[in-house]
Amino acid sequence: MNWPEQFGLTIPLVQAPMAGVSTPALAAAVSQAGGLGSIGAGAAGAIVAHEMICQIRQQTAAPFNVNLFVHKTPEADPLRDSAWLAWLKPLFTEFHALPPARLHPIYRSFNDDPAMLDMLLHTKPPVVSFHFGLPAREAVSALKARGIMLMATATSLEEAHAVEAAGMDAIVAQGVEAGGHRGIFDPAGHDDALGTFALTRLLVRKCRIPVIAAGGIMDGAGIAAALALGAGAAQMGTAFILCPETGADEAYRKALAGAAAFHTRMTDLVSGRPARCLSNRFTGLSDSAGMPPPPDYPTAYDAGKALNKAARNCGESGFGAYWAGQGAPLARAMPVGQLIGKLKEELQAARNFVT
Repeated sequence: MNWPEQFGLTIPLVQAPMAGVSTPALAAAVSQAGGLGSIGAGAAGAIVAHEMICQIRQQTAAPFNVNLFVHKTPEADPLRDSAWLAWLKPLFTEFHALPPARLHPIYRSFNDDPAMLDMLLHTKPPVVSFHFGLPAREAVSALKARGIMLMATATSLEEAHAVEAAGMDAIVAQGVEAGGHRGIFDPAGHDDALGTFALTRLLVRKCRIPVIAAGGIMDGAGIAAALALGAGAAQMGTAFILCPETGADEAYRKALAGAAAFHTRMTDLVSGRPARCLSNRFTGLSDSAGMPPPPDYPTAYDAGKALNKAARNCGESGFGAYWAGQGAPLARAMPVGQLIGKLKEELQAARNFVT
């Protein structure tokens, strides 16, 4: 029995966690409709994550996924932080604000957060997934002992082999088309930037555990293509952003439904790690001459969030972190249940066309 059947999914679909946009209502709606809903808890502490899990369980008895960040602990570098804030200061001045006096790593890595592990062991969500790296061996053993299925993102064959060796139950093959943060383990290392389908097929051929294709998949035909390459399921994030169940604000929705959807770009300017988002005034700063290296993730995000808040206070929405994949122009605005219904129809039509 493959894992979609194991969890009773009626469509081989995983909703991407999308920290900051995914909500318990979204995850519950996806799971209730037959997919695997997800919440992004990497930007939340253990208390908030526990509340999110409880909210999902109040809305559905179906399985769901909790996603955590396993990034390297950021190194304190006051000189680099000061240079970054000095470079951004003219923008803060434009919006009648002062930059933060100091920057702080606003999120904790799962490997630095024992309270999060304890909470997961207590609440026992059906699935836990990891992004940016892998948890400590002791954490893996403890989670598996509780019967929790584990998944982790890989952007290369080397990372996929590490995912297997760590004892994960499935690999999320994240192609370079994907929106949001690139899951590469070492953001300072070389990135072959493999596309979703090339990476998926490579991992299906070279790995022993199930593969979930992620990146640029927006409709049932895309799901069918991923399955034809041997994936057990497709992961979709951008496809859900315009659903009313997400936490995307009006500016984000307007940008995704407009011309910006045709122009996504990868940048580390927003958070300190490469991430694909809709082009806007903030991402355009990546082309500026003399831009200093940003602080480590997530320290750089502290400045980015402060700048976005200052800009919003002046009616400027061009500094938001509007994560989106290359399939963004295909996003559809409709409730989750209706969208998944259409995905099922499209998947079946694509299968019928092949046969």
